[in-house]
Amino acid sequence: MITASQKKKENIAEYLLYMWQIEDLIRAFGLDIDRIRENIVDRHAGLSDEDRLAMTEWYESLIDMMRREGVAEKGHLQLNKNVIIALDDLNARLVKDPRYAKYAAEYYKVLPIIVDLRSKAGENKSGEIETLFNFLYGVLLLRMQGKEISKETLAAMEEVSHFLGTLAAYYKKDYNNELELQ
Repeated sequence: MITASQKKKENIAEYLLYMWQIEDLIRAFGLDIDRIRENIVDRHAGLSDEDRLAMTEWYESLIDMMRREGVAEKGHLQLNKNVIIALDDLNARLVKDPRYAKYAAEYYKVLPIIVDLRSKAGENKSGEIETLFNFLYGVLLLRMQGKEISKETLAAMEEVSHFLGTLAAYYKKDYNNELELQ
């Protein structure tokens, strides 16, 4: 909750990946707030009772949203989908604006990766930005499982991470009304 709030302000890409982890964590505990409280909230040393309550309520609200939105087993909360929508929109505006030619060049550099990833997705195609996040999240999961990752995948991950980091920086500027886009 505190981490999510901080990440959302600082780096929207890290925030989104973090929130996808939280969704999976909630699923791993069977959307059971008692198990989450016991295994996550109560294990945070140094939290005040007020912070424990706030964290528990945050998890409860996410569980409630997951149930209401039908993403208890798979998929993403609308609040996370909205981040993707905002990033898609910003990406399109940046690519079209000639003042951001350097950004457009970075986008076109990762475009072959997007095309390759989407060609492998079969019927589960996502938008371009979501495809990149799905890729990064997949690599993150492989790392957490201790699985080997090919050099090609690691190289693609570096490019994708750099691009999404750039997009996240522009998102922060846009959020703070520091961008002038056409």
